[in-house]
Amino acid sequence: MVNAIDPLDLTRRLIACPSVTPADAGAMAVIAAALESTGFTVHRFAVGEVPDGPVENLFAIRGEGGPHFAFAGHSDVVPAGDGWSSDPFVPKVRGELLYGRGAVDMKGAIAAFIAAAARLDGHPGTISLIITGDEEGPATFGTVALIDWMKARGLCPDLCLVGEPTSAHRLGDMVKIGRRGSVNMWIENAGTQGHVAYPHLAANPIPALVRALDALAALHLDDGNQWFQPSNLEITTVDVGNAATNLIPAVARARLNIRFNDEHRGADLVELVRRTVTKHAPAATVRAVISGESFVTPPGDFSTLISAAIHKVTGLTPELSTTGGTSDARFLSRLCPVVEFGLCNATMHKLDEAVAIPDLYALADIYEEIARAALAR
Repeated sequence: MVNAIDPLDLTRRLIACPSVTPADAGAMAVIAAALESTGFTVHRFAVGEVPDGPVENLFAIRGEGGPHFAFAGHSDVVPAGDGWSSDPFVPKVRGELLYGRGAVDMKGAIAAFIAAAARLDGHPGTISLIITGDEEGPATFGTVALIDWMKARGLCPDLCLVGEPTSAHRLGDMVKIGRRGSVNMWIENAGTQGHVAYPHLAANPIPALVRALDALAALHLDDGNQWFQPSNLEITTVDVGNAATNLIPAVARARLNIRFNDEHRGADLVELVRRTVTKHAPAATVRAVISGESFVTPPGDFSTLISAAIHKVTGLTPELSTTGGTSDARFLSRLCPVVEFGLCNATMHKLDEAVAIPDLYALADIYEEIARAALAR
């Protein structure tokens, strides 16, 4: 019989590891020890160089044959910031809440799933955990590297549950069946620096950039569809770095982000922005980084299975949603159907991040129900 795991105790031990991305700070060792005590074979490896690495990654597996059900998550957290009521990396229980950075995003979910897996002694098929230390960072050396490692060994799952905090108001009220894609772009328009009293001897880069930005802001990308809200383009900064009042600057820069649904591909949006910018600022350059494409797992057997498990434990029927930011599900969706479900997200990334202790135990119960049903398919 494998060891029982208390999700509250394990969450506390994980919070005590200050694993601000990409630092590990011992979090993977805590996870590995818990998994090994429940019969998992654990593989760990580090990828990448400073400043975005090295990143600790973990793949754990138990059982053999199909079906193969995987849980995916991340042990890294965002910086705590100043102004907490107590040390963010010293877990603190006050009333029914456990405080600490990562309590909901997403060390609590990792602990809940390990606790659930510990109850599945003698299960059919294969169960695995895909854990990275690079979800909150550039996501360069984390889940992408894990996917390559899994593919090379023929260890790709049939279904994957990502433990991001998807619940909005109550545990179980929302799951994510997809996410919009994201692309960042940097626009730079060069001019000729000069004195404002002698404009004929200079070339001001700002007016053309402003015209280009106005045209970009006026673009209508789409109206959304059955599963996604409309795509939106947001200008996030405009900079010239000019501290003088009598100087025409040499260069003007801007940055934008597009969150896009499955009506688009990232590369097509980059080309649309380039064409629009060139029309109004022919000398400008556009640099783009596509963080991830949109994806959707259409409602079906997997989402029904998850909804049934949530309803059994909480009495709620979750909303199937694609709202919110990106997650590593954007990469894992290339392998198999992916759905995201986890704790309430009201305090994620905030000061005094906290999880309701009853929710930790309820989440472990839900994850157990999901895993049992997925492995019985």
